[in-house]
Formats: sequence, structure tokens, C-alpha cells
Amino acid sequence: MSLAGSLALAAATQSAAPGLATPEFPIRGWMAVFLLVVFAPLIETLIMAGFLSLLLRFLPPAAAILASAAGWGVAHSLQALGWGLVIWWPFLIFSTLYVVWRQRSAWAGIGVAASAHALQNLGPALVVSGLT
Repeated sequence: MSLAGSLALAAATQSAAPGLATPEFPIRGWMAVFLLVVFAPLIETLIMAGFLSLLLRFLPPAAAILASAAGWGVAHSLQALGWGLVIWWPFLIFSTLYVVWRQRSAWAGIGVAASAHALQNLGPALVVSGLT
């Protein structure tokens, strides 16, 4: 779900604004794969879990999930506007996964959301790495 939605948003964004800035990744090789598939999903999921746990104290789950996804879209837009327009969708999915799975345990929520995030990043990481 996250990949299909973000690919559709990427195509729509590219079609509507072809000159919009996209992210630059100066790293290559296996380090790029590690950073994009292991490190970033884990760190971003830990940050997301903290913010979502806080948001859930004050907002109903749907509002907290939407606020989280919007926040991640804004955060990624700071690096490249086109990225932020696309990234809110996967973070909507990751936030939903965390909120649902944290009912079992916080670590289950983190694990499921980080795993989905890692799979989302795998294809782009292989392209960025130059290994494909």
C-alpha cells in the first residue's frame, strides 16, 4: 500500500511540476543501502513512535496519524519539496501500522512500522547505491 501510493503521488507530482526539487543522495554502494534500508527506517520509526505516543495523549488515533504523516511530509520537504509531497503517504501507512500494532506492544509497533519502511526504501536504495 505504501509503495503504490507513493509511486502514484510521485508520478502526479512529476507530471504537475517536473522541475520540482527531489532529494539528492551523495552516498553510493552498500553504505547507501544500509543507511536507507536499515538506519533511516529504524531511527525515523523511533522518532515517529515518540511523537505518535505524545499525540495520542491529546488526539484521537485518526487525527494523530494524520498529524504524524503531515509532519513527516513537512520534515522531508525541508530537504526537497517534491519529496515531501510524496512522502506523507507512506508515513500515513507507517503511522497507522505503529498505532495499530502498539496495542500489542510498543516494540511490535516499532518493528512492524520500521519493517514496512525498510521495504519501502529498498528499491530506491538499490537505485541510489548504483548496485543495480
